[in-house]
Amino acid sequence: MSTPYPFTALVGQDDLRLALLLNAVSPAVGGVLVRGEKGTAKSTAVRALSALMPEVEVVAGCRFSCAPGTPDPACPDGPHESGPGTPRAARMVELPVGASEDRLVGALDIERALAEGVKAFEPGLLADAHRGILYVDEVNLLHDHLVDLLLDAAAMGASYVEREGVSVRHAARFLLVGTMNPEEGELRPQLLDRFGLTVEVAASREPDQRVEVVKRRLAYDDDPEGFAGKWEQEESAVRARIVAARDLLPSVRLGDAALRQIAATCAAFEVDGMRADIVMARTATALAAWAGRTDVLAEDVRQAALLALPHRRRRNPFDAPGLDEDKLDDTLEEFGGQDDEPDPDGDGDGGGDGPGGGGGQPPQDAPEGDGPDAGGDQAADIPAQGEPSDSGEQRAPAGGGEQAAARASEPFRTKMLSVPGLGEGAAGRRSRARTEHGRTTGARRPRGALTKLHLAATVQAAAPHQRARGRSGPGLVVRRDDLRQATREGREGNLVLFVVDASGSMAARQRMSAVKGAVLSLLLDAYQRRDKVGLVTFRGSAADVALPPTSSVDAAAVRLESLPTGGRTPLSAGLLKAHDVLRVERLRDPARRPLVVVVTDGRATGGPEPVALAGRAARLLAAEGTASVVVDCESGPVRLGLAGQLAGELGGTAVTLDELRADSIAGLVKEFRHMQGPQSNSRRVA
Repeated sequence: MSTPYPFTALVGQDDLRLALLLNAVSPAVGGVLVRGEKGTAKSTAVRALSALMPEVEVVAGCRFSCAPGTPDPACPDGPHESGPGTPRAARMVELPVGASEDRLVGALDIERALAEGVKAFEPGLLADAHRGILYVDEVNLLHDHLVDLLLDAAAMGASYVEREGVSVRHAARFLLVGTMNPEEGELRPQLLDRFGLTVEVAASREPDQRVEVVKRRLAYDDDPEGFAGKWEQEESAVRARIVAARDLLPSVRLGDAALRQIAATCAAFEVDGMRADIVMARTATALAAWAGRTDVLAEDVRQAALLALPHRRRRNPFDAPGLDEDKLDDTLEEFGGQDDEPDPDGDGDGGGDGPGGGGGQPPQDAPEGDGPDAGGDQAADIPAQGEPSDSGEQRAPAGGGEQAAARASEPFRTKMLSVPGLGEGAAGRRSRARTEHGRTTGARRPRGALTKLHLAATVQAAAPHQRARGRSGPGLVVRRDDLRQATREGREGNLVLFVVDASGSMAARQRMSAVKGAVLSLLLDAYQRRDKVGLVTFRGSAADVALPPTSSVDAAAVRLESLPTGGRTPLSAGLLKAHDVLRVERLRDPARRPLVVVVTDGRATGGPEPVALAGRAARLLAAEGTASVVVDCESGPVRLGLAGQLAGELGGTAVTLDELRADSIAGLVKEFRHMQGPQSNSRRVA
């Protein structure tokens, strides 16, 4: 086994080290989510923590790590007799992003079932991680079916397995640590809330500190054991401090004043539910124990808020994480009243913030990226310019052909858009697909290597031939031809390509604000459904790929926000550019099916025969079977219905901005399969 990098040799990253150590002191805090750019020692710090965790006593021979004093009464290896346990190091179990469901929760031991004819349970990673650390690198890329299983285990402290005739329950209480790079996509809100603490990490911009990082890393790579030996004294000191803090933890007193501050802080930042209050209380208590104190001080509550609240106050994926520290300080001061003991000075501070109260906590710097509120000074609406005349011709805006970017209106919840048919793309939450993970829908003979055995179908295929094969014992005689592959159906993520009209006919500030709000809402939906997204815009005389297909929905939101408008409407150029993007993307990822969302009022101007060109471009996309929906942005008393005609050419459907917001629309693109004929293709969904 390779020698891990010493935890105490890490340079900087004070918040990260503190959050990990607090969970080592009190696993009830609920784990850590580490967010940051690549190359910031996220994984190194987590792996280094495992060497500092105190040993655990386990029942000898128990595969589920039961404690000898309080064994799990439902343990599959039980019942256990009372007696001394066996000490061993706390495990750190890594969950690969591409792990199967069987590997995570366990499954029937197929080898024993076929060879011996008995039902035996083979534990998974959740059993291995019990009373230890479960580490998920790139947790934001974890498949949704694994996320669901993690949520269940984290909520109940146990894993339940009901499959293939096996019914097993075993304890699964672990310290959940995840690392992620936000550029690769955000984390599902339900799992985000399960992490007790979160920290943002970034590489230092101080040259001296960067030099020290490089020196230590090179020294470790040259001689891992020798480098670790130089830090063994510091490692032992931290390990002893963790043990002492654990022993002190039950004696720490969380007074009413600290509890009021915790409750007031959570209320002031409008966090959902009560989990934040509980996590803050546990974190503040662990901070006091780590500092060697038996009383929770106001500074403990403040530090707990900075670690426990940033990921819980976010209202959507595009909100910047972090807390307003001035607001936090004001709240703590307002609700920092007297506790059970009187204030000897009469100044209302209760003596809670005396010198030395920090107990060795790292400096509490302001979170990065927590700048002034960008929405504080909205410009007054500018009178709309560039509105089309009744004839559909575009009037040029006064003073030039381009207007400043309008701000997006408030996003809203949209109905699901999905691609018809059954795909085979990457796992996600949008369209139906054959997947490696999901519900089992049947069995078939394997084509190539067997990956998912359908046990019942295999046994059924082998059973009629047992006498002819000379079976004499309890085992089942199975041949290669008997094996059956399980077919499973789940959901896939799609490529949602937005084609946005940024021409002068869309340039009215109020209208463009609503259009951007609608696209932002669809981007939110794409984020939740684990899609790739791309953005094509068209105006003037050409179309541009504002954002090539990417998994970072945040990047699409940023490009959308800064999108200017003005000029003519080269609709055909926008559709042809979308065709080019999809052609290239099919070569890169042929299994991922596209969904084109055209956001326009349907007008086409500029160049010879712009309407005819747009129609031909739309039919080109339709001929390739590209699923599409047109968001009709036409407004005003005169409506030409051009977006509906465009939807008919695309073989898709049209929906207005109001209909997109309403709860009454049902199905949209997924209704393609029920639509027949050109008239139904262009109808609006009510």
